[in-house]
Amino acid sequence: MFIGEYHHNIDEKGRIAVPKKFRDALERGAVITRGLDSCLFLYTHEEWKKIAEKLAGLPLSQKNTRAFARLMLAGAMDVSLDKQGRIIIPEYLRTYAQAKKGLVITGLYNRLEIWDDKNWEEYKKTTEAESENIAEQLSDLGV
Repeated sequence: MFIGEYHHNIDEKGRIAVPKKFRDALERGAVITRGLDSCLFLYTHEEWKKIAEKLAGLPLSQKNTRAFARLMLAGAMDVSLDKQGRIIIPEYLRTYAQAKKGLVITGLYNRLEIWDDKNWEEYKKTTEAESENIAEQLSDLGV
């Protein structure tokens, strides 16, 4: 299970250190792809397989499902940890996530999200201001 918020810097080669507590789960490789809200999603291979199968099963006749599947699947890239526990984020994904120097890695149970630190702070500030409304809407879902 991935949880927590971790601050790291990306180096000039596009590498970022994965928090030590997550390395064992990712040691057999991982998949990084475009996420939502201008972040990146990082999945274990096992979790990615589940997501990819669901995306591949979406109806091709619906424009929004095609678009979402393209966003996630076409943007995906296999990554592996180097000896220092780093992954390389491809340039096209760094551009998508507006990744500059400081990044935030957030654990969200079955995936990690990678955010530009400024985008994360803005997103978090906005979300925290709306937390009561969000909680109220989630109560309808049994949360």
